[in-house]
Amino acid sequence: MTAMYSLFNDRVEAGRMLAERLKEYVGPGTVVLALPRGGVPVGFELAMALGAELDIMPVRKLGVPSQPELAMGAIAPGGALFVDTQTMRAAHVGQAQFDAVLAQEQSELARRETSYRGERAPSAVEGRTAILVDDGIATGATMQAAVKALRERRPARIVVAVPVAPAGAETDFAAIVDEFVCVAQPALFFSVGQHYDNFGQTTDEEVRDLLERARAGGK
Repeated sequence: MTAMYSLFNDRVEAGRMLAERLKEYVGPGTVVLALPRGGVPVGFELAMALGAELDIMPVRKLGVPSQPELAMGAIAPGGALFVDTQTMRAAHVGQAQFDAVLAQEQSELARRETSYRGERAPSAVEGRTAILVDDGIATGATMQAAVKALRERRPARIVVAVPVAPAGAETDFAAIVDEFVCVAQPALFFSVGQHYDNFGQTTDEEVRDLLERARAGGK
């Protein structure tokens, strides 16, 4: 089914278009950190185009209990936590409800990190350019948590790169990243998926396969 305002055929095309905006980062001094699951196909294309290492930055959205797709925060490894207090208040989410969602997502975050990476240590980012990639930004909560977690690892430069985001999204990151790169920021923005013709769910198996292919040089 074709999206009403589609900009990309799929995440593969989106990743290749994003790579055109990031050619200055070609080489081993760059590491691409993709947000699972949907950011991994985008990140794979970007890493292959740049000749860069690909790894994941596991994050989990903290959804409002009555509207799970609406983010009231997000978490990332190392205890990174981003909380949208305004959304919590608007949705009348109490602390006990928040804590229950947080505990559930912490468990899922740990499961996914083990599932995707196994026993391998995270890629070294200290002193390198780290590019955080997702298939798009809606509220920005998960990317905010990812930036917070990444900063603890002391990269030389943090770049947030996405195919699509709402107009003005870069202002949320201006003070916390070195660069914000986005292919398109349409005026009509209801969800990330509306801008893709094909936006099927990326599976755990696909994530693992793309990481293995990246380690094998894209084969």
